[in-house]
Amino acid sequence: MTTDVAPKQAADGPADPMTVLRSRKYLGMLALAAVLGVPISAIAYWFLALVSAMQRWTFTSIPAGLGFATPPLWWPLIPLGVAGVVVGLVVRYVPGRGGESPVDGFHAGGYPGTTELGGIALAAVAAIGLGVVVGPEAPLIALGGGLAVLAVRLARRGAVPASVASVVAATGSFAAVSTLFGSPLAGAFLMMEASGLGGATATMVLVPGLLGAGIGSLVFLGLDSWTGHGTFSLAVSNLPAVGTPTIASFGWAVAAGVASALLCWAIRAVALRIRPVVARRAVLLTPVVGLVIAALAIGYAALTGHSVSEVLFSGQDALAPLLRDPAVYGVGALLLLIVAKGLSYAGALAAFRGGPTFPAMFIGAVGGTALAHLPGIDALSGAAIGMGAMTVGMLRLPMTSVLLATLFLGSTGLAVIPLVIVGVVVSYVLTLRLPDPAPPST
Repeated sequence: MTTDVAPKQAADGPADPMTVLRSRKYLGMLALAAVLGVPISAIAYWFLALVSAMQRWTFTSIPAGLGFATPPLWWPLIPLGVAGVVVGLVVRYVPGRGGESPVDGFHAGGYPGTTELGGIALAAVAAIGLGVVVGPEAPLIALGGGLAVLAVRLARRGAVPASVASVVAATGSFAAVSTLFGSPLAGAFLMMEASGLGGATATMVLVPGLLGAGIGSLVFLGLDSWTGHGTFSLAVSNLPAVGTPTIASFGWAVAAGVASALLCWAIRAVALRIRPVVARRAVLLTPVVGLVIAALAIGYAALTGHSVSEVLFSGQDALAPLLRDPAVYGVGALLLLIVAKGLSYAGALAAFRGGPTFPAMFIGAVGGTALAHLPGIDALSGAAIGMGAMTVGMLRLPMTSVLLATLFLGSTGLAVIPLVIVGVVVSYVLTLRLPDPAPPST
């Protein structure tokens, strides 16, 4: 016999969320959230460990095993081509098509069905582990929610009421991304803004999720202590101090907000025009997109002497060196990196599966660092503004964008919050006013 977390609806309308929050069944839901947080976060930890290990194997161990002292410049063509083959086959033949296309951003509510979980995991591991320009947050959110609902369904040996499933899915998603954004609160902001919840209804759904995220953070820390793989948090530490914001830096924040909104619009426009073409022949054209991404990375490395990894991947590993030592990048290299990473990002959004957040943050950080070559703003402040402005341009989640840009910089981020807010607001308002970049339907 199944029971609902909410009391029976009255004939004249839905149940009062405050009544639900005070109910004994809701306390049971909190206990369930605590229990679910442990295995879901452990699965997420090993998922991230797997893709991290795949990146090392693919771009370091395998070339070394073949006798190369360093990976040859053409090496990215192999893993990116393989990633395209795997993801193309998943999109074409596996239920659920490997999850949602990242160019569509985050959506409110919902969770994948049981038959879709395998395809989501396979497409994400192939794309992220083999160097495609996508992040892990979207597949982790989907897998966490789907696995949580599946666990409850198996425990109850039957269907799960919709109101229970929504809370359980949110709990699983929170636990899965508990430390990825540097803090459980950042994941909470993301989920809250993406779902459009508010008031007591938000509290009813978010409190179990926060509990799951808190427990998930403890699990990540415990597994890090045990395995030494790390917590896989994308926050950056040991950054130089920044100066006090000035009138000139506020002016640059406005300019960065405008530029970021226009760049995000251009990236989405390219991705939305490529996507239907690739979708019609996914098995053939997804590998082609992978090879183009590899070629862009090779061209950038050949022209600048920097690593192909700065164009490939989500930008996680390249972000910390950029923020800590921006002086090693000339203006030409930074501008070329924006072009190569932006085009690669557009192709990945169109053809692959993964999250859209972290490549946008990295491109924003690169743009802000380039901006600092002009008078009136330092490199770290520019990078912070760029991260927030690009994130909101892609996700359209302003509170999350401000929080992510500042949390990633640790204590240093507190000093640049006013500048980040200006850049995010300008980018957000302009993004909402720009025309829809989607091509007209035929």
